[in-house]
Amino acid sequence: MTFGTQPGKGGKIDKGLIYGPPGERTVHLCIDMQRMFDKGSPWAVEWLRRVLPQVCQVVERWPAQTVFTRFIPPETLDDAPGTWRRYYEKWPQMLRQSIDPDWLRLLPELELHLPAARIFDKPVYSPWMDGRLHRMLQEDGIDTLVMTGGETDVCLLAAVIGAVDLGYRVILVSDALCSSTDETHDATMEVYAYRFGRQIEIIETDKLLTAPA
Repeated sequence: MTFGTQPGKGGKIDKGLIYGPPGERTVHLCIDMQRMFDKGSPWAVEWLRRVLPQVCQVVERWPAQTVFTRFIPPETLDDAPGTWRRYYEKWPQMLRQSIDPDWLRLLPELELHLPAARIFDKPVYSPWMDGRLHRMLQEDGIDTLVMTGGETDVCLLAAVIGAVDLGYRVILVSDALCSSTDETHDATMEVYAYRFGRQIEIIETDKLLTAPA
């Protein structure tokens, strides 16, 4: 099978649903589609709005099975542990004491789907660190994660690798992922496709949504 990439287009590698369409034990895990990553923020992700329509389509397919993660910075610099302190020394304007609380919220187009969809807050890149998310999903019998959001090469990367380690089937929606840079987005998509090909499937939104049940 041949893969292709199209830099800056939100990822065009498409392996398809190798193991069949997602079943009833599926959750859509949408990573950090928040207002703090929209235009006007120091952390603005240029592609965020480009992929938002596709993210919305996936949410509309699985509203009650969607979990939105939110990245929550510490209140103050003293609350940042270890090397996170160095990180927030670079970005002190993004500490909670300095930002508009609304920046922590989901994008308005996604917030419309609450409370049918759920929110899961995390203080670091990975949503798996303290075990809460895994326990929640296991209690619901979930074995498959359809994943959207960003960034492809940071928070989404941490979410994907953690999901693989925990044994979830991971389906990445390639045109519903975003990053700040074309180069590392494309490189990370190739790593997902070529190095994790037995554990990660990659498909575009329209093909996912039209896959036979």
